[in-house]
Amino acid sequence: MPTTEIMDPDDERIADYRALTDVELRTRWEPPNGLFIAEGELVIGRALRAGYRLRSVLVDAKRVDQLADLPPDATVYAATPAVLESITGFHVHRGVLASFHRRALPSLDEVLDRARRLVVCEGINTHTNLGALFRSAAALGMDAVVLSPTCADPLYRRSVRVSMGEVFAVPYARAAAWPAALATVRTAGFRLLAMTPAPDAVPVQRLDSAARARPALLLGAEGPGLSTAAVQAADVRVAVPMRRGVDSLNVATAAAVAFWELCRDDPA
Repeated sequence: MPTTEIMDPDDERIADYRALTDVELRTRWEPPNGLFIAEGELVIGRALRAGYRLRSVLVDAKRVDQLADLPPDATVYAATPAVLESITGFHVHRGVLASFHRRALPSLDEVLDRARRLVVCEGINTHTNLGALFRSAAALGMDAVVLSPTCADPLYRRSVRVSMGEVFAVPYARAAAWPAALATVRTAGFRLLAMTPAPDAVPVQRLDSAARARPALLLGAEGPGLSTAAVQAADVRVAVPMRRGVDSLNVATAAAVAFWELCRDDPA
C-alpha cells in the first residue's frame, strides 16, 4: 500500500494526531472539526464496517505491511516509534491510529422510536466508564443510549478503545434539554428505572414485568450518582444488591449487571 513517510512531528499533514493525551485540547478540537481517532487494527476495522469514512492512517513504519482491509484509496502515513510518540504524546503500542469523519447523530426521537431497552446516562464524564458501558450495552442486549449534555464524548479515543469499537454498534443520541428529556422518554412508552445504592431501592432481579417491558435504565456519574431531578422523574428506583458491606459498584460494572438482568430472557 502506498505510504507517505513522516519525519517531522510538526508536519501539518498529521495534525489530526497531535497531542492525543491532552484531553481538554482533544475534546475542544475533535467534535467541531468533525473527526475522531481510532486506535488499533481491530477498532479501526469495526469503524470501517460501521460505515465511518476514513480520513487517514498513521502507522509505525515497521508495521505497514501488517495493515489489511483498508480502502484502496486510503491515505497512509508512516513514522518511526520515536516520531509517533512525539506527535501523539504517548507510546503507540498498538502501532496504528486512524482518523475518521464523524456522522450526524440521530435525534432523540429517532433513537426512542427504534429501541425497546434504553440506557440513559446523566453526567457520566469519565471516558473509560462510558466506553465500558457501551461495550456492555452492545454485548448484553441494550438497544440504544441517551446522553445528557454533560456526558463525555463516546467517540473520544479512550472511550472508543475501552469499548473495543462497540461505540459504533450502539445507536446514541444527545438530549439537549435536561432533565426535560426524561419526560420525552416516558412519553415514548419507557419505564424510567433509576439505578441507586439506596437501601430501599427495588433489587433489579425483582422488577416486575411492567418495568421490564420497555425499560430505560438511568445511570449517574461515579460518586455523585443521579441528580435529585432524575431520581424524582423515575418510575422505579432499582439497585444491585450488595454483600460484605460493600456500598456500591463502579457505574460501568453496575450497569453490566443490570443490563444482563433486563435482557436475560431474550435469546442471544
